[in-house]
Amino acid sequence: MTIAARELRVERWTPASRLGAMLAAAAGVALATFPFWAPSDIMRLVVEFACLLAIAQMWNLLAGYGGLISIGQQAYIGLGGYGLVVLANDAHVNPFFCVPLGGLAAAAFAVPTSRIVFRLAGGYFAVGTWVVAEVYRLVFANIAALGGGSGQSLTALIGIPRDVREAVTYWIAIALMAATTGGVYWLLQSRLGLALTAIRDSETAAESQGVDVARTKFIVYVAAAFGSGCAGALYFLNALRISPDAAFGMSWIPLLFFTVVIGGIGTIEGPIVGTLIYFVMRQFLSDYGSWYLIVLGVVAIVVMIWAPRGIWGLLAARTSWRIFPLAHIVRDPRVDA
Repeated sequence: MTIAARELRVERWTPASRLGAMLAAAAGVALATFPFWAPSDIMRLVVEFACLLAIAQMWNLLAGYGGLISIGQQAYIGLGGYGLVVLANDAHVNPFFCVPLGGLAAAAFAVPTSRIVFRLAGGYFAVGTWVVAEVYRLVFANIAALGGGSGQSLTALIGIPRDVREAVTYWIAIALMAATTGGVYWLLQSRLGLALTAIRDSETAAESQGVDVARTKFIVYVAAAFGSGCAGALYFLNALRISPDAAFGMSWIPLLFFTVVIGGIGTIEGPIVGTLIYFVMRQFLSDYGSWYLIVLGVVAIVVMIWAPRGIWGLLAARTSWRIFPLAHIVRDPRVDA
């Protein structure tokens, strides 16, 4: 090894990414104080934001890093929500503990479901996941004990003071938002994350290098189901009511496409940016009826044409900003000096 080679330094974090991480941590601490002073409607909005962001991170993990384009992720949102209702209302489990249990229920259903959908590839996989979600919707719509097509309310929360319920729900949302984002970052830095990105680029090449493609896909699919199930349980804990159409409806998919693709698919920061953009537009345009949806569609088309890698992808390509850096940078101290 030459002297010059020994002087080279390999880094993952840049000054810009360190600053971004500190700002993100400060924002997290500030958000955690909301129950002490913020009004209820603002806290409910943050809970909705956290739920959508968690689901978007899970879908981005599947599609952006694993190349698994699923249009049936609402299956696990609904399973998590119904898991919450069944455990809380019928089994009398603490409703707040039912949020992670709802995620476990979704993950449990994902195990046999994966055996079916993984027999399909490409567009057939995407359509197959949607069909599975529709099957789950029809099944739950025909279970009279769960309210059938009209659904049922979360009666287990009766007796819990409103301020306690709202505060605990809010803190669970903050924890879920941090756990899903941090969990994806941790996973992508592991051997499993390297295998996942290799599979996305080329399954054949990844398998030739010793990657267990089937096992990697299975782990990521079940993990994404767990995260989506937790988010679904939290969403309906916040909404206080669930129905098959709300839980398993196709309305979730355009939201995921918008937040992930517009923000930047294949980046951890992208879903955060996309979710922020969606909520800002929803707050300002929701009073305009169908025009609101038209504007969302136009924005999506313009961004996909102008910035195919999303807004954060475009920003990251032009700057050194990385809140969650994954790549390693080789630096020469002599050049930096």
